[in-house]
Amino acid sequence: MIDYHLYTLPNGIRVLFKHIPSAIAHCCFLVNAGSRDEPAGKEGLAHFIEHLLFKETNRRNTNQILNRLELVGADLNAYTTKEYTCVHASLLKQYLERAIDLFEDILFHSTFPEEEIEKERGVILDEIASYLDQPEEAIQDDFEALLFKDQPIGQNILGTPDSVGKLNINDIKDFISHNYNTREMVFAIMGDYDFSKVIKLSEKYLASIPLNNPVKKRVVPVKNKLSKEVSLKPISQTHCIIGNQAYANNHKYKNGLLLLNNLLGGFGMSSRLNLEIREKYGIAYTIESNYGAFSDTGIFSIYFGTDKEKSDKALKLVHKELKKLRDNKLGTLQLQQAKQKFIGQIALAEENRMGLLIALAKNILDFNHADSLPQVFEKINAITANELLEISNELFDVNTMVTLLFEPLK
Repeated sequence: MIDYHLYTLPNGIRVLFKHIPSAIAHCCFLVNAGSRDEPAGKEGLAHFIEHLLFKETNRRNTNQILNRLELVGADLNAYTTKEYTCVHASLLKQYLERAIDLFEDILFHSTFPEEEIEKERGVILDEIASYLDQPEEAIQDDFEALLFKDQPIGQNILGTPDSVGKLNINDIKDFISHNYNTREMVFAIMGDYDFSKVIKLSEKYLASIPLNNPVKKRVVPVKNKLSKEVSLKPISQTHCIIGNQAYANNHKYKNGLLLLNNLLGGFGMSSRLNLEIREKYGIAYTIESNYGAFSDTGIFSIYFGTDKEKSDKALKLVHKELKKLRDNKLGTLQLQQAKQKFIGQIALAEENRMGLLIALAKNILDFNHADSLPQVFEKINAITANELLEISNELFDVNTMVTLLFEPLK
């Protein structure tokens, strides 16, 4: 059962609408353009543009942009990933037209004045410095750079002080013209409206945007050789990430890896890694696994932080848990419990309505289709123990995984 509506404007922009009976509405504008689309030497450009969208347009200055929604109590924000740029807002439902008007203005009529470029350059350089002061954040970026060494997808989304310091107005305009493809944009709305009203407002504000259909050539990642690196940092404990390149968005084993990730170190205190390493041995406050899928690859990783003298033992215990999954097929009860837990968490996540809306928009952008909740559950229930064993042996072999450690200087 499809529980959303989809409408395509003549310029290719897709309008997604999902009805909910609520006084609060949510909307997001998703563009298929992220850090992996940046030219060499221009790292951080997509994220820089996301910041500058809120600075000045042909019709509004910074204060007018920020106050357009915040004066009516709405929450306006944006973010950049390796493949997407997203602007989103939550608001009282009577202010939807304000949001659409503002989104259209900042995304398609921003002027990027030189003084704002210089001001925001300083803000982003501070943001980079802030991340470097957080080893649990910095290690993730360094791990991805190691996993996809010398490849665009491995570059830091924020860029480097050197690359951000050189970005200019021509870089900004070139990136937008080459990557802001109207056929690869989704405007998504969730709220208590008639679909006819959503179409009417979308046509009023978005239909006149000129078609832009550049050809995008993303560099397909290649597999790197096994590597292990240790980096000494002025920190008090050891941080470690171990992981592998994983399945893309459209891979047949994507759902199986999502289930395995949840079983191994996903959300909640009952994951295998948490029970073994934190609860049983008490040697890591934080231990988790993560899986993120992209259009042509993915990242699976396990992260933990612990005292330096305990890091070897923690790493051995991680390897031990991975070996169990490679050597032993899950029993019927274990598999059923893993599915039950995962399905319950997905159902609860539906309460995060903005998160749900963005997830729907991403599926429309990638596949022009989004599964309903029952369809998602059906796919999870179809996963077999043999499938999970095959995934484990392909991705969890420590002889093919990349390991990165941040260790204290002393």
